[in-house]
Amino acid sequence: MKILRTFAPSKQQKKVIKMKKPNYIFSLCIIGVLYFIFGFVTWLNSLLIPFLKTACSLSDSQAYFVTFAFYISYFVMAIPSSFILKKTGFANGMSIGLLVMAIGALGFIPAAYDRSYMLFLVSLFVMGTGLSLLQTAVNPYVSILGPIESAAKRMSIMGLFNKIAGIVGILGLGAVLLSDYRDVAPALLPQRLVTPYIIMAVALVGVAITIKFAHLPQVNTDETPTDHNSNRRSIYRIPHLWLGIAALFLYVGVEVIAIDTLGLYAESQGIAKEVAPKLGAFSLVALTVGYIMGLVLVPKILAQDKALLYSAVLGFVFAWLALATAGWTSVLFIILLSFAHAVMWPAIFPLSIDGLGRHTALGSAFLIMAIAGGAVMPLLYGWWVTCINDRHLPYLILLPCYLFIFYFALRGHKAGRQ
Repeated sequence: MKILRTFAPSKQQKKVIKMKKPNYIFSLCIIGVLYFIFGFVTWLNSLLIPFLKTACSLSDSQAYFVTFAFYISYFVMAIPSSFILKKTGFANGMSIGLLVMAIGALGFIPAAYDRSYMLFLVSLFVMGTGLSLLQTAVNPYVSILGPIESAAKRMSIMGLFNKIAGIVGILGLGAVLLSDYRDVAPALLPQRLVTPYIIMAVALVGVAITIKFAHLPQVNTDETPTDHNSNRRSIYRIPHLWLGIAALFLYVGVEVIAIDTLGLYAESQGIAKEVAPKLGAFSLVALTVGYIMGLVLVPKILAQDKALLYSAVLGFVFAWLALATAGWTSVLFIILLSFAHAVMWPAIFPLSIDGLGRHTALGSAFLIMAIAGGAVMPLLYGWWVTCINDRHLPYLILLPCYLFIFYFALRGHKAGRQ
């Protein structure tokens, strides 16, 4: 998942591109590192949920507060981030976001030694806060680093960094945390997090310092394409935007459920505890394959609304098959859900902000706040699991979500615009 900001480069920005051309590769590499950080930190939640459940002796509903603490930061920080960046500038905002993330990573140290789940959650919220600021700052750079006509290609490459980082993070940290962890007393398990998160904090500070002295170009994202009809309306009277916000909320929710619940669900289907938490890496592989296919097909062969329509159908079918089967077969269909999710963000976001005119910036902020679906939906799933003591049936929560996304792709994105 990546965050996009829509804007039109000004003449001054185009001059910056020309002036900074010798530093193009260096600057793009820095942004690639940041996208790697996005993916590494975000997708580790799928590993932390089963690990902290055992280490802190949690119920399923308690364990899914990991996703709540992390993703709710987007809802809290989406609009404040824009104000912070106006004061600091985008390059400084990136450094600040990284430093905030480093503080959150260091919070894992006292949390681990005290075996305090609440401290873990606070640390995750702090990391999410830094990440939301960082994401809001970094995305415009992808579009201005180099010729504007090749911006989409650069954004696609950055997205691949995000997915690869998630795979590396789950498999790498999984090898550290899960080796022989059945033989370790639960009270000592949290301490396995100390060294990896110290290393993470040091790396984040190092990248922050690098960006501070990298002299990245300052950008202005205030200029956006205008639509005179939208300009005459209140943003609260633009139905396709609000339907898009609802669709994005549900999409992020089902994406996070499909990946972050997989470890515990696989355990309930008889898969070994040492193996199950690492299966999220295969979900990210499926997401990456779907993402690459989307790059090839959309929009040259398939319009983005049609791609979203077919993705919603595919998600519904895979979820239904996961509910209708058991064991490895059911787990496989949960993994395949990520393939169905691949083009949902790239389709929902632009369809939602299309034609907003002067409302584009605020509409984008509302859409970023909708990432809170990743906080709320897994929590509802976990509550249902705890109530009935079954991790299989609660996947029913996915089906109405895909139906609403299907509606948005079919009609919702046109609402109020015919």
